[in-house]
Amino acid sequence: MSALQIQPLGYALGAQVTGVDLRRPLDAQTRSTINDAWLRHLVLVFPGQDLSTAEQIAFSRAFGELDDHAFQPRYTHPEHREILLVTNKQIGGKPSDTRNTGRNWHTDLTFTARPAKGALLLCREKPPVGGDTMWANMYLAYETLTPRMQRFIDDLEAIHDASLVKGLEQRDPEKVAEMKRLNPPVAHPLVRVHPETGRKSLLVGQRIRGLIGLSDAESAAVLGFLNEHAQSPEFVYRHRWSVNDLVMWDNRCTQHIALPDFDQAQPRLMLRCSLKGEATGRILTATTSALSDREALMQSLAAIA
Repeated sequence: MSALQIQPLGYALGAQVTGVDLRRPLDAQTRSTINDAWLRHLVLVFPGQDLSTAEQIAFSRAFGELDDHAFQPRYTHPEHREILLVTNKQIGGKPSDTRNTGRNWHTDLTFTARPAKGALLLCREKPPVGGDTMWANMYLAYETLTPRMQRFIDDLEAIHDASLVKGLEQRDPEKVAEMKRLNPPVAHPLVRVHPETGRKSLLVGQRIRGLIGLSDAESAAVLGFLNEHAQSPEFVYRHRWSVNDLVMWDNRCTQHIALPDFDQAQPRLMLRCSLKGEATGRILTATTSALSDREALMQSLAAIA
C-alpha cells in the first residue's frame, strides 16, 4: 500500500496510478484509495497491467456489478460476456463490427435506460502511432455555464438514440437491426446529479435526437451550443495508449471519443468491462403516456420513425 502513487495527468481530469499489481486481489484500503482517486480525477490510468481476462473481470468487479452486454450480444468475448471486444481485427474472417466504436462524443450506454456507472478498458494491441482516446469533464461543462443557462436546462430531457452511433451503418445489417430492436429511443435528464459526489453534470453528446418540449430547430441550437462548450480543450484529457494500459473512467460525469487517428491496417485490440449504473432513463414509445405535451410527443414519434 505504501508504494501506491497517484499522479495527475491533466488539469480537468485524469491521473496515473502506479505501485499496484492489479493481478492480485485488492485489500479494502487499496480499493478505497483507488475509488477516492476515481471520484476525484474521473479517469485513472494504470500502466503496465498485463492482465488475463479473468483478472480484468475480477478487478473491475471490485467497483460494481458488471454488465453482460446484452444490448449488443454479438460483440462480446466468446467465453466471457463481461468483456466487450473493441477491435479492428477480423473475427471469423470478417471485419469486426466494433472497429469504429466510439467515433463520436458520447457517454456509454445512454441509449439504454441504465447507462454505465463506469468502464475499464485494457489495451492489448495498438498501432505504432495514434488511436488516442479523449475524455471530457462534464462537471466543469455544467459548472461553467451561466446561472441563467443552468436554470433553463436543469429540467430538460434529451432523447438518446442508438441509431446515431457513428459508423453503425458499416456494421452487419442483421446485427444493427437487432441492436436497434433491443434499444429503442430513451429519455434522460440533460443535467444529472452524481449519486456519490452530489455534483451536477451535463449529459450531452452526439447520440441525442432532440430535446423533449423543444422544436427540432430549438433542440439543434441548444445541443449545438452545449456540445461545443462541453468539448472545450480546458475540459479535456487526451490519452495516448501503450500496450497493457488499463484505463478506468467514471461514466456518470464524463464523455469520451475514440479518435480514428491511426493506420486502419494496423491491428488495434481493446477489452472493455462495463459497470452497471442506475436506471435513470425511460424508454420512449408512440404511446408513452408521460409525454402529455404535444410537441414532446411529436419529438418522440420523430425519434422512433
